[in-house]
Amino acid sequence: MSPLILRVALAQVMNGVDPDGVSAAAAANDAEIIVFPEMFSNGYSRFDPDSETSRNAWLDAAQPVNGLYIEQLRKAARDHNIAVVATFLEQGEPKPFNTALLIDAAGEVALHQRKRHICFFDNPEEACAPGDRSTVARIKTRAGDITVGLMICMDREFPDVVSDLVIQGAELILIPNSSPLMDDNVVGDVRVAGVRAMAFQSVAGIAVANYPTPKDDGHSFAVDALGRIIAMGGSEPAVVMADFDLEALRAVQKQEWFRRTP
Repeated sequence: MSPLILRVALAQVMNGVDPDGVSAAAAANDAEIIVFPEMFSNGYSRFDPDSETSRNAWLDAAQPVNGLYIEQLRKAARDHNIAVVATFLEQGEPKPFNTALLIDAAGEVALHQRKRHICFFDNPEEACAPGDRSTVARIKTRAGDITVGLMICMDREFPDVVSDLVIQGAELILIPNSSPLMDDNVVGDVRVAGVRAMAFQSVAGIAVANYPTPKDDGHSFAVDALGRIIAMGGSEPAVVMADFDLEALRAVQKQEWFRRTP
């Protein structure tokens, strides 16, 4: 590959799959970043809202940032020389958070992002607290340093999140997801259309990792800085590879500078 091509792997898999093995396979295929779907630590599981036992068991499965679950993913990043977007239910008081970490290829946590726009109207996120900020991180890749931002699922539907990331210079936005992307019973493929529009408006590359069927509908995908689809998976389990041409991305950002001006 060209030295300025950054390959991102979208882990369209269920949470019973070994993330170390998926990360190893992605790295073996020249991926430098792998993104797991939303709340991968428990597979974005639900609880019985009428059962305190069920709710407490779900809450008890929350993980600390310095716990074994994240340490295993930090080790996978180090062992396979790949950055990992690790997603999990994070322990918190009085409520847990729906969280994503960007772990760099050295195994260090470069970015800690809590979902800002939680689905407070539905199970399971009715039990979660929202995050209050969005930041970016500069990480090293073989294609050069790149500024990365994170948003989680429904965050992509609100302009404040992407605006915060663009103001901080995000070049690539990575989105762990858990919802139908192409086959929603009500809105069809409008979520894909929304991401394409967001990429065009923000002049940033964007990649979305989703769960396969039967949980969601797969179709993990990536778009370039003009909103053009550059990769999309099917509905079955897969690791979807997306190649971002960083030279082309930066040329578009320079040309379309006015879209990125506060």
